[in-house]
Order: sequence, then structure tokens, then C-alpha cells
Amino acid sequence: MDGANPLALSKESCVYTKCYCEENIWKICNHIEETSSQLIDNCFAVFISNTKKVDYHVILIYQSTDKTLIYDLDSTLPFPCPFEEYSRLALRSEDFIVSDFHRLFRVIPGRLYLSTFASDRSHMKNEDTTWKAAPPSYTCISTNESSMNLDDFIDMNRKDWHGEVLSLSELTHRFTAGS
Repeated sequence: MDGANPLALSKESCVYTKCYCEENIWKICNHIEETSSQLIDNCFAVFISNTKKVDYHVILIYQSTDKTLIYDLDSTLPFPCPFEEYSRLALRSEDFIVSDFHRLFRVIPGRLYLSTFASDRSHMKNEDTTWKAAPPSYTCISTNESSMNLDDFIDMNRKDWHGEVLSLSELTHRFTAGS
């Protein structure tokens, strides 16, 4: 196992479809569970949004006893990127962001994300049913209970949904080395 990249992933080896970050991270979690199942318990899918649901992004956090790494397929930062570096360069301070738009982070254990996330991709269709962005070539991700629950993961007001909703300072405290 590579100490700098314990999941042994490169951007090039990951399934990636532009504008489908939630599915890209699901695919990474699925790959980890299939190839290194013991490591999935160190992985967290993290939805980044706000109470207004203006936009969202999804990243993967890997946390071991000695390091925390971010896997973000849409970032130009290193892949993986140490949490502290990602926090400083990508998440940054919210000092100059209107409080209504402060980011919140829904942190979902990787195994739970795999068993609960579903998307029929309807959020990516225009009113005339054309695609806003070309969809992935594989079939939609679904569970026995749902074919579409993406909005539940994005909704940071929904505290009764999977995972835990954290502020930026809470996320930083939870995933910073030595915390």
C-alpha cells in the first residue's frame, strides 16, 4: 500500500463523468469495497452545499490514524490531497461569504453511501428532456428502496437523513490530524 495514496487510486484510473460528482464518488467507494474492502470503513462521501441548496459538490475523504486525504476528481489540486492543504486552498475561509451561503458538509460513511444513494439522473434533464450534461454510460445507481434520493443528501436542513451535517469548522476539527 502506498503511504501517500493508501487507496492506490489515480485520477486516470477512476470512473469519471463531468457534472456527476455524486456518482463519481459512489463509483470510487464501490471500487474500494470491491478491491480493498477493509479500507471502505476509512472512507466518507462528503456532500458540500448550503441551506439554500444553491449548488453542491461531492468529495471523498479517507481518514486513517495518521492522515486524512481528499479525493476530488474535479479539483486541480493533487490527487489525493492532504486534508490541511485542500482545506486551505479549496475550502478556504468563509469570512467573506454571506452567512446564508456558508457551506455545510454532509459526511456519510462510505459503506452507508454505497447502500443508500440513488440517482435516476432526472436532475440533469432540461424541461424538454435533453441532457444538461451527457450522462454516464453505466446504468443509474439505485437501491431496493429508491431510484432517486439525491436531493435528500444535498438538503443540509434535513438532519434526519444519512450521515452527519457539519459546519466548515466542525469538518476541519473532525478531520485535522491530531484532533
